[in-house]
Formats: sequence, C-alpha cells, structure tokens
Amino acid sequence: MNEATSSTAPMIRTQDVNKHFGELHVLKDITIEVPRGQVVVVAGPSGSGKSTLCRTINRLEPIDSGTIEVDGEPLPKEGKALAKLRADVGMVFQQFNLFAHKSIVDNVTLGPIKVRGKSKSAAREEAMELLTRVGIADQAEKFPAQLSGGQQQRAAIARALAMNPKVMMFDEPTSALDPEMVQEVLDVMASLASEGMTMFVITHEMGFARRAAHRVIFMDYGSVIEDTSPEEFFTNPRTERAQDFLSKILTH
Repeated sequence: MNEATSSTAPMIRTQDVNKHFGELHVLKDITIEVPRGQVVVVAGPSGSGKSTLCRTINRLEPIDSGTIEVDGEPLPKEGKALAKLRADVGMVFQQFNLFAHKSIVDNVTLGPIKVRGKSKSAAREEAMELLTRVGIADQAEKFPAQLSGGQQQRAAIARALAMNPKVMMFDEPTSALDPEMVQEVLDVMASLASEGMTMFVITHEMGFARRAAHRVIFMDYGSVIEDTSPEEFFTNPRTERAQDFLSKILTH
C-alpha cells in the first residue's frame, strides 16, 4: 500500500464541476470530497452522470468548468504530469480492456515496466503476488480469452493495483459479468476496501455498498441528490428519487 503522506488534502476533490455533451448537461455543479482511505459508492439510474464523473477524475473526459484535484494536486491538462496522474489513479472498467495478445502476467507487468521503470523480474514477482491476492495466480500464463469474465476482471484489478495507485476507480465493474461471477469480483473489492484503499465505485450492487462502503452518493440527472452513510441511504433515503430507485433495484 501507499506510504501515508503528511498531506491532509482529500484524495479526490471536485468543486462546481460542469460537463456538457452538446446540449446535454451531464454534470451539474458537482462538489464532492473523498478523504484518503474512504470507500465511496456512487449509485443512480442509467444516464445520471456517474460514469462521466468517474472518467473526469483521471481526465479521460475534460470538464467545461470547475476544478478537480487528486491528492491535493489539480488535474494536469496533458503531457507527463497527466501520465503520472493516470498512473496514480487505478481504473477498472465495465469491459476488462486487457491486451488479448498478452498473457495475464504480461498484462499486469506492462505498466510497472513501461511507466514506473521497474525491472522485468521485480515487476513479475509483484504481479504474481497480486494475481495470488485476487485468486488467479494459476491463470498467469493464459491469455485473456482463456479466462472467465470474472477471472478477467480480477486480472484487470491486479493490473490496476500493479501501478501502486493512490486511489482505485471502478466504473460498473460487474455489469458485464454473468451473475455467478459477480461475487468473486466484489469479494476482491471488499478485501481492498478493508485494507484501507481509497475507492470510488460506480455500481448497482447494493449489497457491496452495504458491506464495504463508508458513504453512498446518489446521482440523478447530472446532480448529486444524496450523499450519506449506507445505513441512512438504505433505511431512510431523503428524496423521492432515491426511494424510487431503491424500490426498483432492491426488489428484483
């Protein structure tokens, strides 16, 4: 894990962030802070702006106005500083985005060798430790297509962790998986959460939110509608929109 820094800045801070796609106002004055070590679950209906928010935090999407800081530093626009930021912010997507022509262990070592400048032997040793941690060390020499979806997503988590990121972002990491594979990925995420990793998780898996999150942010139509504890969110949602969302998602 990362060495504790003396900084007291939140790991993620957004202030009055706005984003449009053409006429569509997808993020409306988003202001949130995520302290280091906190696990935040972002929930909300499709089209509420959750994924766009996730993508703005490591500048996969530029913003129209407002500010975003990671570990006290404003997001760089481009160049080496942006590459460093992306190395510090681990991203796990809905689709696994593994390199199909590389083995699982090579997928995991690529970033540490190319970006962090690690030796092949050190990177491989660490990769095998991470693959053990996510429960797929026995699949290390296989190619992504030879693994189940759940195993591929666990490999993608190991790949993100190999960069020793300051924060892990998950954008609906289980939504492309068959139901029986969802739990194996959530278990890995819950174990990361218990180790103190700062996590920003977009998910419909409300069981994970109850079990592992410190906080639930509920978004709708590009705005943060609720920002509260899981206990409060599930037992006493304050807005009709959240009540309606929960009634649909918790009964199916």
